[in-house]
Amino acid sequence: MSKRIDIDIVVPLYPFMPYFLDRTRELAEKFTANHPEYRIRVSGADWLSVPQTVHDAVRQGGAPTIAQYFYTSTRDALDARRPDGSPLFTSVERAIAGRTEILGEPVVLGDVAPAARHYYTHDGAVAAMPPLTSTTLLYANTTLLERVGITEVPQTWAGIEAACRAVAALPDGPAHAITWPNHGWWFQQSVAQQGALLADHDNGRSGRAEKVYLDSDAMLAYVEWWRGLHRAGLYRYHPSRVNTEVDWDGNFRAFADQEVAFVLTTSVEAARMAQAGRDGGFVVQACRMPYNDRVPYAGNVIGGDALWLAAGLDQETQDGALAFMQYLNTPRTAAERHRETGFIPVTGGAIHLLEQEGWFERNPHFRTALDQLAANSGSPAARGALLGEFAGIQDILTTAMHDVLVTDVEPRVRFAQANAEAQRLLDHYNDACRGLRPRGPIRVG
Repeated sequence: MSKRIDIDIVVPLYPFMPYFLDRTRELAEKFTANHPEYRIRVSGADWLSVPQTVHDAVRQGGAPTIAQYFYTSTRDALDARRPDGSPLFTSVERAIAGRTEILGEPVVLGDVAPAARHYYTHDGAVAAMPPLTSTTLLYANTTLLERVGITEVPQTWAGIEAACRAVAALPDGPAHAITWPNHGWWFQQSVAQQGALLADHDNGRSGRAEKVYLDSDAMLAYVEWWRGLHRAGLYRYHPSRVNTEVDWDGNFRAFADQEVAFVLTTSVEAARMAQAGRDGGFVVQACRMPYNDRVPYAGNVIGGDALWLAAGLDQETQDGALAFMQYLNTPRTAAERHRETGFIPVTGGAIHLLEQEGWFERNPHFRTALDQLAANSGSPAARGALLGEFAGIQDILTTAMHDVLVTDVEPRVRFAQANAEAQRLLDHYNDACRGLRPRGPIRVG
């Protein structure tokens, strides 16, 4: 046999999915069993360090064929360049060029759920292929809620607050009623739900984002609601790891131990939450993330990651990479990955297969995330922002929220300061992209 064509892929290493690297290698082996002319070499990097890992590889002349970036690094991927200044990645949709199959693998890009496909659409085409998608959900202890006469879980901020007050009034009830981690995702979601933007130029979608709106009315409405729950003793805060490591497990344990009636967290935790209820003797319901009913609901944004295709590949290598991307999202493979990881099945074919097999009927807690993303309006707000230094901007938000929760600082004052700090980060990033200054970290605050 002639020499194999190498396809190098860098995948994220998630602390909550230690098996992810090995599982990707297993799928690569299955693919190459049907395509022996290819060899897929899978390596891993910390999920937030993938852009830097790829950048270092490019500088050393070894750019990967495929790189799997977390969604907050989308702008980094769009701006990534080779030493000669040419783009590092090319549009997956344009590389597919209208084909319905590649190397015998059916093209499923067009079957990707609209919320995910729209997030990665840039300059009129889908830039990257999302294999893993998530959103944020509310999990409710309905056994506890029934004790206070609540038979239907509220969907609005006002309804949740009223339910929390009823739970807190129980003479033998929990000390708090609700919890969620201080993480940047909640700000993105809550602003999007209200149809508002995090940045100019339609959230960075009609042009490069140059101005951030972290002190908008929508942002402050959410911050004030959150602070109000905390001041009333209804919200349980886990502040010990703020801005270093989010205490996801502390929030889970509070819910599992029935120290709260509600927890907001990722849809990936649906199975774990349902099991916590079975273990603890209470019923868990997965619900859509509560929203501000004083303004029209626009939709929730996605999480997860996407596969980016290197530019400038020869046709055989490019076709092998594209075929592998499609293989990862075939109905059977995508359905099995959903079962294994808890991430949302990203294609209509996978959802249909799971429905046929009765998966959602037996596991209704997985259906909620699909329904929530299906309600996305497709507006620039609901599609989510494309921002440089997104992770750093999220840290600025969480630090500001920490201060609002534990001190007497006024939210409008603190978030105006946060907005200025985030603007410095974004300006520095954009200047670096324009060649006006070298790339590198900038200290804020």
